[in-house]
Amino acid sequence: GAIFRSCQFGAYNNSLRMLRESSLPQKRVGMVDYQVIIAGMCGGFGRGIAEGPFDYVKIRQQVKGSWSIKEAYKGTAVTMVRNIFLFAFFAFNVDMSKQLTNGEGLSPFWTGAICGNLAWLAIWPLDVVKSRSQSGLHEGKSAIQHLTEASRSGMLYRGLLPGLGRSTIANGCAMVVYKRTTQILEDLAGAGKKDASAF
Repeated sequence: GAIFRSCQFGAYNNSLRMLRESSLPQKRVGMVDYQVIIAGMCGGFGRGIAEGPFDYVKIRQQVKGSWSIKEAYKGTAVTMVRNIFLFAFFAFNVDMSKQLTNGEGLSPFWTGAICGNLAWLAIWPLDVVKSRSQSGLHEGKSAIQHLTEASRSGMLYRGLLPGLGRSTIANGCAMVVYKRTTQILEDLAGAGKKDASAF
């Protein structure tokens, strides 16, 4: 988990910094900062590259199925899509929380918990599709077929409540650690070195 989160935060921060320093206009569409969303998508992509194989093994073990190294990237495309939208929604939610609190934002724990849960609510059907495609129980079916079947059978939001419970703790604690680590690194770098692109 720590490696995946490091990939997503690192990709997000570097992408947003590059966008901010580029010649692209820094304009909002209403309250939406398009650069935050693009950077969030880059963060999700970074996490997806690292997470894909591990997620595949995890799902196979959960359904007591066999797995092999050769298939380690099976279902990675769906994992990538899920993570790209998940982290984009998360970054958008964090940005919105700052705007709605006059720039102060929520406490680190509640930033991670609330913004993370709202992001999961938005993309949960993609997680169901990802899990079904990686399980090995539905061979030969496309992501669209998985989505259609899950929708018809009422499984589109299956496992949501336990997922949100886990997300509350995992994302809340992850944001506390992220904020504390960022503060320590900024202190080591010296005064005036605060990274404006960080959450």
